[in-house]
Amino acid sequence: MSEALKAQELPVRHGFGRRDSAAPDSLRRPHQVHGAGVVIVRRPGPEALGDGDAVVCNHPEVPVGIVTADCVPILIASRNGSAVAAIHGGWRGLAAGVVGAGVATLRGLAGDELVAAIGPHVGSCCYEVDQPVLEALGRRFPTALDAACRPSRPGHVWLDLGRVAQAALQQAEVFAVEFLPETCTACPGAPFFSVRRDGPDTGRLVHWIQPTPTTGLPLGV
Repeated sequence: MSEALKAQELPVRHGFGRRDSAAPDSLRRPHQVHGAGVVIVRRPGPEALGDGDAVVCNHPEVPVGIVTADCVPILIASRNGSAVAAIHGGWRGLAAGVVGAGVATLRGLAGDELVAAIGPHVGSCCYEVDQPVLEALGRRFPTALDAACRPSRPGHVWLDLGRVAQAALQQAEVFAVEFLPETCTACPGAPFFSVRRDGPDTGRLVHWIQPTPTTGLPLGV
């Protein structure tokens, strides 16, 4: 069993998943649909959450999370640790505004400065996209998209989806952003599940975060 990856910026318990890392037993996560919906969790409970690609929580006993297999996982916390969010950043969700929607909901619960971390995701070395993807992203990120692209074959580019996620956070005025080591999930031999590399039946990485009632936890616990 491998350890989950940690981000030093986040002042709460959390983990970015690897292939063999475990998530908390009480984890609550939404039914992801590659959109911009946000689910709020205010209490523990076994009931299923609804559709959404961002989940926000302010209950200290409840870890919340999302799953990915190449998309960008984003974990966000208030500086005082009282509220958190986990966001699934696929290209469709980023184009639809999932980051801004998740941040706005989190600010409504936290009322505090936010810090974010971007976890393992497909790199521009392995993520080639076509014009429909670029057009969808370009409508929301008209100035930031060029810097995330490098030329490929005609009608395609290699896309740095993590940089698009960072641009989305900056649009939402979240500027304290940590990138975990830039390991591409889709590269051969990487310790991550990848749809690009292994196909749609591969497993999913679980990324989670939990509020804390105090500010006394060491960073990255």
